[in-house]
Amino acid sequence: MSESLSVAVIDDDDLMRSGLSCLISSAGAEAVTFPSAEKFLADPICQTVDCALIDLRMPGLSGLELQEELGRVVPYLSVIFITGHATVPISVEAMKAGAVDFLEKPIRDEALLAAIQRAARRSRSLRKSLEQRNQFQKRYEVLTPRQRQVFTMVTSGMLNKQIAYELGATEKTIKVHRARVMEKMGAGSLADLVRMAESLARNADLATSR
Repeated sequence: MSESLSVAVIDDDDLMRSGLSCLISSAGAEAVTFPSAEKFLADPICQTVDCALIDLRMPGLSGLELQEELGRVVPYLSVIFITGHATVPISVEAMKAGAVDFLEKPIRDEALLAAIQRAARRSRSLRKSLEQRNQFQKRYEVLTPRQRQVFTMVTSGMLNKQIAYELGATEKTIKVHRARVMEKMGAGSLADLVRMAESLARNADLATSR
């Protein structure tokens, strides 16, 4: 396991936290432990860990409630549930909400470490995608209203002459707008611009779903 990998363990059971921390450390990763969901959310480290092991039943916020809150404040963080009280409806709910795995106590070491690897890879991939989308959003916000119209029409597959007709402009003017859009967005090709539009659309969908 990667030495740079950081895992949060959130469990109100002192012995369980200690045991999981020792296992994770023995595999070459860093473990940071918390006795409650509230303490984890209050710590800035929740923004930087690669994944979180969450006990399902805890005083205060439950595991599922913590998962819901993390979806708002750290949407890229992958979680793994650990519990001694699993039920099918609860496990289905957790997985639908994006949990990478749902492990019942006693947990096999190999299964847990494999789940941590999967969760960490997913978190890093999601974080990278989110950072990229945020970068695209900042570039998009620099576009003028007319350039945004051209951006939308170009990435939907319309030709310059079609855009010119729709906007009541000359084709030469549209070419100028298109060049400025490509420059401001940092796009090297139309394919790049289309990928940016798709990324921005996913970002908008994510914001709407929260």
